[in-house]
Amino acid sequence: MRLVSVWQWSPWGLLLCQLCSWCLGSPAPSTAPDKKTGSQGLRFRLAGFPRKPYEGRVEIQRAGEWGTICDDDFTLQAAHVLCRELGFTEATGWTHSAKYGPGTGRIWLDNLSCRGTEQSVTECASRGWGNSDCTHDEDAGVICKDQRLPGFSDSNVIEVEHHLQVEEVRLRPAVGWGRRPLPVTEGLVEVRLPEGWSKVCDKGWSAHNSHVICGMLGFPGEKRVNTAFYRLLAQRQQHSFGLHGVACVGTEPHLSLCALEFYRANDTARCPGGGPVVVSCVAGPLYSVSGGQKKQQQPKPQGEVRVRLKGGAHPGEGRVEVLKAGTWGTVCDRKWDVQAASVVCRELGFGSAREALTGARMGQGMGAIHLSEVRCSGQESSLWKCSSKNITAEECSHSQDAGVRCNLPYTGVETKIRLSGGRSRYEGRVEVQIGGPGHLRWGLICGDDWGTLEAMVACRQLGLGYANHGLQETWYWDSGNTTEVVMSGVRCTGMELSLDQCAHHGTHVTCKRTGTRFTAGVICSETASDLLLHSALVQETAYIEDRPLHMLYCAAEENCLASSARLANWPYGHRRLLRFSSQIHNLGRADFRPKAGRHSWVWHECHGHYHSMDIFTHYDILTPNGTKVAEGHKASFCLEDTECQEDVPKRYECANFGEQGITVGCWDLYRHDIDCQWIDITDVKPGNYILQVIINPNFEVAESDFTNNAMKCNCKYDGHRIWVHNCHIGDAFSEEANRRFERYPGQTSNQIV
Repeated sequence: MRLVSVWQWSPWGLLLCQLCSWCLGSPAPSTAPDKKTGSQGLRFRLAGFPRKPYEGRVEIQRAGEWGTICDDDFTLQAAHVLCRELGFTEATGWTHSAKYGPGTGRIWLDNLSCRGTEQSVTECASRGWGNSDCTHDEDAGVICKDQRLPGFSDSNVIEVEHHLQVEEVRLRPAVGWGRRPLPVTEGLVEVRLPEGWSKVCDKGWSAHNSHVICGMLGFPGEKRVNTAFYRLLAQRQQHSFGLHGVACVGTEPHLSLCALEFYRANDTARCPGGGPVVVSCVAGPLYSVSGGQKKQQQPKPQGEVRVRLKGGAHPGEGRVEVLKAGTWGTVCDRKWDVQAASVVCRELGFGSAREALTGARMGQGMGAIHLSEVRCSGQESSLWKCSSKNITAEECSHSQDAGVRCNLPYTGVETKIRLSGGRSRYEGRVEVQIGGPGHLRWGLICGDDWGTLEAMVACRQLGLGYANHGLQETWYWDSGNTTEVVMSGVRCTGMELSLDQCAHHGTHVTCKRTGTRFTAGVICSETASDLLLHSALVQETAYIEDRPLHMLYCAAEENCLASSARLANWPYGHRRLLRFSSQIHNLGRADFRPKAGRHSWVWHECHGHYHSMDIFTHYDILTPNGTKVAEGHKASFCLEDTECQEDVPKRYECANFGEQGITVGCWDLYRHDIDCQWIDITDVKPGNYILQVIINPNFEVAESDFTNNAMKCNCKYDGHRIWVHNCHIGDAFSEEANRRFERYPGQTSNQIV
């Protein structure tokens, strides 16, 4: 048996770029490639699967890091240059949209423009090294002429010996295959090679190897397994071995990054005296309860969570945020790599990282940037145990926020739901599968009470991202042969992984409006908006005004005063108003648009504007125990881009019946002197209170994150003046800080002494 290097790359193969520069998969280091004149020390390779030796996804190593090329503006001329860099005479074609599978790591070049005569890709025009707005779904590939340049050294093109590779890994239960609940956490390890699925010989197998396998499959860790039981079973079965001699350090995010030995085709004796590798993994909190019929109970974390993900369209992905000094902040992407990303993923109960994201790919955060230049070995239990550097606002901006995509366990929930009748795969009437083995059938969901939160769960279960709309009537979508309503009373919090985990009626279906036209539907999207209130501005601008009644007729017409105002002696007297400015930012990855179209906006003659939403914000004064003593609300009477970040143009303006909305990277400012930008506190007695502001309170418009829509402030009112302090977003503080907020000194009594 001979040691063979693994170098035909699966979509996971590029993860090696983040881990090591010797990059050859075998214990012996590879020969360094010849550096061609003009290439500035770059290395090139073809990757992906399936492919022939002269075609594939183009990958470039620069500064020790492997990356890809975006297909934007890519041409045959660029392919000619790259094929020559790879040692071929010319290109016969090129591919787009990640035909050979998406890569990982950096996207080194975007908008690459070549004449075709350049000696090196460095002579071509582009947006600059590492400057790209693409995803790996846009990776470019080339098809070269199968003819080598005279005298070209093959060491610059990393080839596959015997075309051996590890594309996928799975766990196969020794008994009950196909009947075990998902996710599968224990079983025989199988790897997919070009000739099919094969077992792995357990000779020399280590816990480090198991750790890598579990990470690939979406599990944070491994545990010991009863090998004697599996050895007994193995004696009664025939096994096809394709791999042995696995040697992992334990920090690799994919098996392809470990040193591997493959059995050759003419090897007659395979794994003598050994057996197939068995691995048992520990599921994270989201996946710790098997069977999908029960609502999953998440175990309480040990201590307070100090790392979280925000802004991701799918579980296990998002912008990395960390808790420091009681407040949440982001991580700068300087030196951010897959090792650090894997530490985050495992800390949060997922597997190793599929990708370390840079350049605020998961949207920009707001507030502090707590960490920069994070360096992890991969063995740390928390990101906070990695070395890092404190950062100032001048050194890093939120356009450099780091993110991750983690490996997730296969749960099969996407097979229990489907959409029908829509114009694309992102929309349609929701159909769910019910019944036991042998009696499975598809049915519809009653549209009663179906809304944005329920649609968010359905889209997540389908793997389609966020919900743009949750529809209660779907008469315009053909139902096909599915006409039975099998689920009703669905109520979700929006955080569930599948509709089975939401509350719903049991076997007895109750629907107020019968017929297929009143069944649930969704329109999904990979992106969504995310509104965030600038809480510090509320605190800075809050004040009391006694406003004469004769100046409040319009406000009364729009129901912006307390109910007792109806009994006032109009136009004499006044109302006491708590006024403040609100600045609402869109930090998401899609514009925030009113749910209702312009045809249904309501013109208000008194203020001379259109209302595009029934309720845009709620303003409340609460007692310390949560009792509401005063309230206000504001319809979206002019939702527009008041100001934007430096490089973002304004798109929405209310004047002249213009379009309403908030662009990503912009904010809408409601000044304190605008009508209804207040709470009528005329009837509020002196005491200690909580000021609460909630954006988009009825979830009329989908957002990527609803947990940051509420703001709270401490408020002290003595009958003449008001003090507003400690304003913060609902999820902006640590749990302990929120508890301190609830019982700050003086809140135990509601009377001034």
